[in-house]
Amino acid sequence: MKVPLEHPRPDIEDFVEIITRRKTPGRVPLVELHIDKEVIKYITEKKLGEKWIEPSSDDRKTQKIALKNYINCWYRLGYDFVRLTGDFRFLAGLSFTSKVRRGKDTAFLSRGQRNWVEEEKGVISSWKDFEEYPWPSVDKVDLWPYEFISENLPEGMGIFACPSMGIFEVGVNELFGYENLCYLIYDNPDLVKAVFDRIGELIYEWYRKIVGLKNLVGFFQGDDMGFKTSTLLSPDFLKDHVLPWHKKIASLAHEHGLLYLLHSCGNIDSIMKDLIEDVKIDAKHSFEDDIMPVTVFKKKYGNRVGVLGGVDMDKLCRLKEDELREYVDNILDECMQGGGYALGSGNSITNYVPVKNYFIMLDEGLKQK
Repeated sequence: MKVPLEHPRPDIEDFVEIITRRKTPGRVPLVELHIDKEVIKYITEKKLGEKWIEPSSDDRKTQKIALKNYINCWYRLGYDFVRLTGDFRFLAGLSFTSKVRRGKDTAFLSRGQRNWVEEEKGVISSWKDFEEYPWPSVDKVDLWPYEFISENLPEGMGIFACPSMGIFEVGVNELFGYENLCYLIYDNPDLVKAVFDRIGELIYEWYRKIVGLKNLVGFFQGDDMGFKTSTLLSPDFLKDHVLPWHKKIASLAHEHGLLYLLHSCGNIDSIMKDLIEDVKIDAKHSFEDDIMPVTVFKKKYGNRVGVLGGVDMDKLCRLKEDELREYVDNILDECMQGGGYALGSGNSITNYVPVKNYFIMLDEGLKQK
């Protein structure tokens, strides 16, 4: 098996050209929204033979080691970029105080405890809650981790930035709670609008702050807006409260020559036209075969927007090697045609994905080079 690579040759400019369909590819680039810290630690120690040191929230020395391991993992696995996420507490971003439900993490690379969102009543239900909520401050964000990675990237690699969950996710998962929000949409619509606008403003201002960073190639924002059969709230609600902020952030990216990639789980077909024509996303990420296989999405939208990932999570976790290789090869045969595609999981490389299967997926992609 080829991975990890001994001598990777990242080419972020080629990645951009392929994803934006300006180039018919001779290879398929790789993409992931997120690789769980437990997976990165495992690969660092077991596959790369490097020492893992858990970073301290107030010790730059251990933070530098952790970030170098983070970079090296993405690099040696064949990616053209690094996407930073909130696995480490010191990472620059926006933290929204919320209620969570906790349970035992039974994954192979367990973190001990797994958090689940509060579905019923969150931390904001009234104007008093809104006024007293400890909103994060963009002015207090320390961009040192991004600056450090920017200065320590291997030649040819880039950075995709993301400060937090998306506008919809923060509103529903972190602040309101899904059930509570459904009532407030009718009982207190002005409060609902105020909360989503505050979230949008904070995320937009964070992106404004990071524009100009060396090696920054785009924003890769996650915002789950759907479930198996439809959007979580009506398309009209999303068009009124959420999509205008995505449009504003996408415009900011494009004004500075950057990409705007959107990860959104669930069935969001009812708003895809808006995302492509109005928001103007450059590429869509997150696919599940039971909703719409990535091959079907590519045929339907691939001439208008980039397509990212799509190896179904259930299949990535459970198929045997021969079956998984055949499944991935079929995706490549269907999706590489005409460019605009990058290979990766349907969601993320979570700590319950077998590392062997993850490497099989990567190996099939790297064979295309």
